[in-house]
Amino acid sequence: MDYVLVKSLLIAVLLGFAIGLQRTMSHLYSNDVGFAAGSRTFALISLLGFMSGWMYQFAPSIIVVASASIAGIIILSYYMKSIHYKKMGMTSQIAAIITYLLGLMAYFHLEQYAVFIGVIMIVLLDIKPRLQRIEKNITPTDLNASILLLAMTFLILPILPDEMIGPYKLFNPYKTWLMAVIIAAISFVGYIAIKILGNKQGVLLTGLFGGLISSTAVSISLSKMYTAQKEYLNNYAAGIAIACTLMYLRVLFEALVINMEVAWHLLLPYTLAALSGFAYVYIIYKQATQTAPGIQNEILNKNPLQLSEAIKFGILFGVIYGAITIVKQGYGDIGVYIVSSFSGITDVDAITLSLSQLEADNKLPILTAVNGIIIASVVNTYVKLGIVFWMGGRKLGIRVLWFVLLTTGMMGAGLWIDTVLPLTP
Repeated sequence: MDYVLVKSLLIAVLLGFAIGLQRTMSHLYSNDVGFAAGSRTFALISLLGFMSGWMYQFAPSIIVVASASIAGIIILSYYMKSIHYKKMGMTSQIAAIITYLLGLMAYFHLEQYAVFIGVIMIVLLDIKPRLQRIEKNITPTDLNASILLLAMTFLILPILPDEMIGPYKLFNPYKTWLMAVIIAAISFVGYIAIKILGNKQGVLLTGLFGGLISSTAVSISLSKMYTAQKEYLNNYAAGIAIACTLMYLRVLFEALVINMEVAWHLLLPYTLAALSGFAYVYIIYKQATQTAPGIQNEILNKNPLQLSEAIKFGILFGVIYGAITIVKQGYGDIGVYIVSSFSGITDVDAITLSLSQLEADNKLPILTAVNGIIIASVVNTYVKLGIVFWMGGRKLGIRVLWFVLLTTGMMGAGLWIDTVLPLTP
C-alpha cells in the first residue's frame, strides 16, 4: 500500500469534513435552509476530487465528468434554494466547488497548500456573523471615508513631486501629503475600532479606542461627562489616563514609521511612560466600584477622514516643517524647541512626523529632533491636564495629575538612561 497516497487521501477527507462541519453548525444556528450539505457530504465532495485526480491517469475524461456532476448538483441545489425557499446566498455552493478542488490538490501532492487554503476558507465562512454586525454599522459616510483614504494613498500621493518647491525651497508636496495620509490612516483605524467594538463596556474602552484618534478629544469629552456622573470618578480618570497613555505609544509608532534612529532614542522613555501609565490605569480602575454605562461620545459623531481633516493635517505638517527649517536657520536648536512647544499645545502627531522627517533629511541633529518631540509631548500632556481641571473639576484633575507626574517622571528617567547608556539599533 502506498502510504503517501493514503496520507493525502486522509488529508482530503479531513479537510472536507472540517468544512462541512462548519457549514452544518452555521445552518443549525441560523436556521438556514437550501443546500443541505453537512460534514459527510463535504467529505465526500473532497473525496470525489481526490478520486478524480487518481483516476485521471486511467481515464483522462473523468475529471470533466466529475466536475460536470458537481456543477449539476450545485446548480440544482441553488435552483431549489432560490425558487422554493426564496434564498439567494451562494456561500455553501461556492464552498462545495472549492472543496472539490482541494481534493484534487491533495492528490497532486499539494497538501500543504490545500490545508492552508482550507483553513482560510473555514475562517472566512465562520466570520459571517461578525461581518454582518460590522456591515450594519457601516454608513455611507464610512464608505466615502474609505474611498477617500484609498484615493489619498494611491491616486494623489504618487503624482506629487518629491522635492522642495516654493519660496526658499521650504515646501515638499509629497512628504506633506504623505504625513496627511499617515495621520488619516491612524485616525481611521481608531474610528473603525470604536464603531466595531462600541463603547458599551464603559468609559475605559471609550478612552482606550478614543485615544487612537485623539487623547485631547477624549480628555474634553470624558471631563464633560464626568460632571454629570461624579460618582464614577475612578472610571473617568482611568478613561482619560489610558487615552493619554496611548498618545505615548502613538508618537513612538509614528517616529518608527518615519525614522528608525529617532524611534530608538524615544523607545526607552516612551515605553517607560506607557508602562507606568497602564499600571496607573489598572490600579485606579480596580478601585472603581461600578462600571459607568455605555457612552455616546463626540468622537463617533465626526468621521476623521473628511477631506477637510486631511487638508488640515497636511497644511499643519507643511507649516511646521517650513517653520522649523526657518527658525532653525535663524535661531538654532532653541527655535526648534519653541516651535515644538507651541505645536504641542494642540497636536503632537504633526510635530513628531515633522521632526522625524527633518532628521531623516539631515536637516536636524538627532538629539534636537528627539528633544523637540519630547517637549511637544510634555506640553500636550500638561495642556490636557489643564483641560481636565477646567472642565472636570478638582477631584478629577487631581486623579489625572498623579498620572501625569508618574508618566512624565518615568519619561524623564528613561531619557536620562538613554543619555547615559544610549540604545543602538
